[in-house]
Amino acid sequence: MKNGGDDLKFKSDKTKDDRDIFAETCSSIINGVISFFILLLMLVFPLRYNNSYIDILVIKYQFYWGCIVLMLALCLVLSFNMLIIDNLQNKGKHAKMLFSRLHPKNWSKTFSITDVSVIVFWIILVISTFQSDYFYESFWGNEGRYSGLFLLTLYVASYFMISRFWKAKEWVLDIFLISGMVVCFIGITDYFRMDILHFHDKIASEEWDIFTSTIGNINIYTAYIALVLGVAAAWFGVTRNKVRVIWCYLCMVVGFFAIIMGCSDNAYLALAALFGFLPLILFKSKTGIRRYLLMIATFGTVVQCIAFINQAYADRVIGLDSLFEVLANFNGLMYVVIGLWVAYVAVNIWNRSNQNKGDQAGQVLVYGWAGVLLLSVLAVCFLLFDANVAGNAKRYGGLGRYLVLDDSWGTNRGYIWRKSLELYSDFKPIHKLLGHGPDTFGILTVSKIRAEMPQRYENTHNEYLQYFMTTGAAGLIAYVVFLGSAITRIWKRVEEKPYIIGCCFALICYNTQAFVNISLPITSPMMWLLLSIGMASCNKRDQRI
Repeated sequence: MKNGGDDLKFKSDKTKDDRDIFAETCSSIINGVISFFILLLMLVFPLRYNNSYIDILVIKYQFYWGCIVLMLALCLVLSFNMLIIDNLQNKGKHAKMLFSRLHPKNWSKTFSITDVSVIVFWIILVISTFQSDYFYESFWGNEGRYSGLFLLTLYVASYFMISRFWKAKEWVLDIFLISGMVVCFIGITDYFRMDILHFHDKIASEEWDIFTSTIGNINIYTAYIALVLGVAAAWFGVTRNKVRVIWCYLCMVVGFFAIIMGCSDNAYLALAALFGFLPLILFKSKTGIRRYLLMIATFGTVVQCIAFINQAYADRVIGLDSLFEVLANFNGLMYVVIGLWVAYVAVNIWNRSNQNKGDQAGQVLVYGWAGVLLLSVLAVCFLLFDANVAGNAKRYGGLGRYLVLDDSWGTNRGYIWRKSLELYSDFKPIHKLLGHGPDTFGILTVSKIRAEMPQRYENTHNEYLQYFMTTGAAGLIAYVVFLGSAITRIWKRVEEKPYIIGCCFALICYNTQAFVNISLPITSPMMWLLLSIGMASCNKRDQRI
């Protein structure tokens, strides 16, 4: 009896193990496929090019959609085979568990706010495309920058595939930083006009300084560096691994050089977001405070180094302009940098004398910094009001070029923003709600205001305004909720999985500079990929399904 009972128990455990082994095997196979394509996108995509900058947008677009379509196709075929095997061996138990998650009564448990908002966003994209007067162009985005329904659908599909079926690993961020360092290195050499890839041989000389590295236009290049810098700096701030501290610090230093030498104004917004929001996490610990001071001191040192480089190699480098030039030429910069390093050393000495009190710093500094951020926002709002509404622009001197929002603001961004809102005011109600279809802005400007445009505008040079014009108010709201909820969810999980802070601040930096930049299948795929990785780290995967 005893032996029989043990035998029965063994068989029961074996049945359970068989079921778990099957689920884990299926999960491992799908995970391996997704990991391969993530590796491909992280490592190869940023460096992919063919014929200099002439076809770089098309090449990267084709490489991205090719990878995603192949990944989805392989996962679909494998999943179909797994369902057949499950039906034959386990009477479809795993399939039933999987599909039960899709039952309406389980939606609240299955889908997060982020999931729901991106689904709504995609539905709006579909409706916007089918009601558009330019269906073909809206689907493919061929009259814009290829950001039509097809590409946006791949973004959404890859988001669900990665966030739901991939087991997050921090090594992918190391891979991202490795390829990012290569991009930064090439960009830095381009600042010295070395042209190590000989890209300049195939473009006009007047464009040499506005195209760089393996990315393209300097605005897009600095947007990509914003992603790299967001990962490196934020991860440096929280990691406890000594080797990774050094690795992330070196990447951060290179990122500082690269984003400044990129000579694009959108870098200011990315850096402001990085330095502005990072203390809300770092100031909770003494280690975080020390590393933030080190970060600021290092940034100041990098600016000073670039100032020295510009003086020593004035005939070889591109040179800085705008705010970076003002900062580099500031006579007191050296003293500020020395002061920052002194502050860093002083805080380190003080911490060593208080080691027995632990590493926690409390919430006082965090709340204090939040107050500083609020006051800063209010101050900027006041300056904008004073310069534009009150008519006191002259009192701000050189800062007026940033404060006065006229047509010339931001290299004529002010003009196209104003015309965009004028065009929107004339839209039919259905188009105000759903737009004219993804990436159709260029068609609108050519058909409506072609005669008065100083140049052809295919994009609003503001990602949020672009979605507002092409997918309507509904599309913009859904997109913003998607981004906001994703960042919030990742932020809340940083203490459990510190490495995802890199994803969080990559998103914050990128989407802050997006207010003055365009969405291209050069940088946007990386933003969606990092968002998906961050969400995969937040989701608890059930190995049984």
